[in-house]
Amino acid sequence: MCLEPQWKGKKMSKIDALKAEIESLPSEEFAEIFRWLSEKDWDRWDKEIESDCQAGRLDFLVREAREEKAKGNLKDL
Repeated sequence: MCLEPQWKGKKMSKIDALKAEIESLPSEEFAEIFRWLSEKDWDRWDKEIESDCQAGRLDFLVREAREEKAKGNLKDL
């Protein structure tokens, strides 16, 4: 007996099963999981940016900004 979710005779992937569960949540629970996932996404993004910065992968942005400033192409905010 197969206990995994099925869709049109095919097994659903874990992601598809999670999506189906999320779709069935009441509004307040959907909002809660949305906030949680958003926070997780921002945390991962912050870690990626920090890693890229420490590895020097973003140094080109500083160089470009300095070049534009030297050319007088930057405006005060």
